[in-house]
Amino acid sequence: MPGQRTAQVSAVSTGRGGAGAAPLWWVWLAAWPVTAVFVLSNAATPLYVLWQRDIGFSKGTLTVVFAFYIVGLLGSLLVCGVVSDRLGRKPVLLPALGLALAACLIFATATSVAALIAARLFTGIAVGAVVSAGMAAVSDVAGPDRKRAGALLASCAMVFGAGLGPLLAGVLSETLPAPTVTVFGVEAVLLLTAVLAVLRMPLDRPAVPGHGAWIRVPGVPTGSGRQLAQGIAVFAPGITATSFVLSLGPSLLTGLLHATSRVVAGALAFVMFLAATGVQFAVQRLDRRTVLLLGATATALAMTALITAVGTASVVAFVLAVLLAGAGQGMGQLGGLSLLNSAVPPARLAEANAALNVGGYLMAGILPVLAGYLSDAVGLTTGTTAFGAVLLGLAMAGGGVVLAGGRRAKRRLN
Repeated sequence: MPGQRTAQVSAVSTGRGGAGAAPLWWVWLAAWPVTAVFVLSNAATPLYVLWQRDIGFSKGTLTVVFAFYIVGLLGSLLVCGVVSDRLGRKPVLLPALGLALAACLIFATATSVAALIAARLFTGIAVGAVVSAGMAAVSDVAGPDRKRAGALLASCAMVFGAGLGPLLAGVLSETLPAPTVTVFGVEAVLLLTAVLAVLRMPLDRPAVPGHGAWIRVPGVPTGSGRQLAQGIAVFAPGITATSFVLSLGPSLLTGLLHATSRVVAGALAFVMFLAATGVQFAVQRLDRRTVLLLGATATALAMTALITAVGTASVVAFVLAVLLAGAGQGMGQLGGLSLLNSAVPPARLAEANAALNVGGYLMAGILPVLAGYLSDAVGLTTGTTAFGAVLLGLAMAGGGVVLAGGRRAKRRLN
């Protein structure tokens, strides 16, 4: 019918709901740029011990290098969500992939802390683009009839890439010569394939331009603030726990648990994010708030296990903490994205994704840095214990926010 065809053409021209007609394999392919960039985000994790040895810097400096990734990411989120919703996903993703390739070149040739900071900053900017525009693109291609599938694939693409990066880097750096050049050369090839995927992605620019400032703190439409708050309350402690493992985990393995292999460090990070990926498939059919409550519980248990690990020098407790941290981030991320997908219209979805990640990464940038400098001052055991205690309290508070939000929702229904 003419009217129906007009509606379909309009939907495709916006790069939104009409993408729901795309085959399922395109939804998976749309997630690949997210995975490729997140491989880069953590590929440096097993290599920091090499740079510390060759360049010479403290655990506090290490967490500052890590934090510049958060600085770049947060700055990117102030822009990329809004720009993506107004100009389309591709005009944001392609420059971001270019910056990611530049970061690979800097990492491969780094001989100073300044070079590492620059590479981490570029990586953060690229990640900010993919967690807003890239993850929204997956939802766009999935279409309105596959919202849960889009949220699940976008979230799993992120955590799987985040875990694959350190494992790949650990194995390549231990088995092949010129470890940094080899690791980031392989990652550059992965990013080039992501560029091809973005160029072919079945999305066009929005038909209706947005309004308001181009650079602003990302937010959600009126009426969706409760969903955003509940997502941040659980996602923020979860991603802070995994950020701690990525930044100071290798130091804990070496200093307290006497494990020096880069493969072990990379494998632990991979297992952490494998847990984050697997748990999302396991809980995908549960109620969204139940998923968030389970995420808060997992993060709280992870911090309990972490405190036990450093207090007793227990490898088993540390591995348990790593697995639970991954599960906590995975469920917090999935629950938050799913709530936003259910409440926010597609024209604001990239900005909403950016808002969720701003809330999460602010905490993930601040607390591990404080833990790193505290560890330099009073020792790794005390610094890690203090970090674990603070994050344990925050995870429990996040669960309380979700419970309170559920009670308010029930009262409105009644």
